[in-house]
Amino acid sequence: MNAMNAMNQQLAGYAPTPVTARMENHGRAMLKVAMQSGQDLFARTGSMVAYEGFVQYEPNPPAVRQMASQWLTGEGAPLMKCTGDGLLYLADYGADVVCVNLNNDALSVNGTNLLAFDAHLQWGVERVKGMAKFAGQGLFNVQVSGTGWVAITSRGTPIVVDCGRGEDETYVDPDALVAWSPNLKVKGKRSFKASSMIGRGSGEAYQMAFSGQGIVVVQPSEDSTDRLRTRG
Repeated sequence: MNAMNAMNQQLAGYAPTPVTARMENHGRAMLKVAMQSGQDLFARTGSMVAYEGFVQYEPNPPAVRQMASQWLTGEGAPLMKCTGDGLLYLADYGADVVCVNLNNDALSVNGTNLLAFDAHLQWGVERVKGMAKFAGQGLFNVQVSGTGWVAITSRGTPIVVDCGRGEDETYVDPDALVAWSPNLKVKGKRSFKASSMIGRGSGEAYQMAFSGQGIVVVQPSEDSTDRLRTRG
């Protein structure tokens, strides 16, 4: 019994913490969601690692099937609908988790970085304007808007760049891009010389240039789907 108590004390720091918000981090790489009846959740299929209470899952619900035709190879984010009461824990292969509480706001997220969001939020797959000539068929993101919670993932600790601090544009490797404010202006930039500095591809390099008032979330590890070059 003494040995059991000693072990429990050693593991106490990893125990679930009291609920303080609809979504919050448990450590850097796990998301804790306080589930309640009538407050459904969309989450990445396969992201559930544990749950307490009564939680049910519906893979590929009708709302997702309606959007399915718009997903492109490398951009798909298969979703499940989660309902019930309890605590739900989600993760994505050890990636960092960032919780965002939207207040009548919007966020455009790379589909591969979208972990979960409140089902009552408005959402849809949208083509990124100004990128079609660089990306073949174009670049698609998931735009989430309204008032509620969104959880995104990042391969490592992300940096959030405030694009409203001056007139200069912010340039980002599209394979390292996680999310951005939809009201930002976006355009593509092609450069041979930048290929050795931005990204790891050889030959012609592409960057996304952001301007206006808003934020851009960038991860320190490039997305393996190679978002632009697979469509070129």
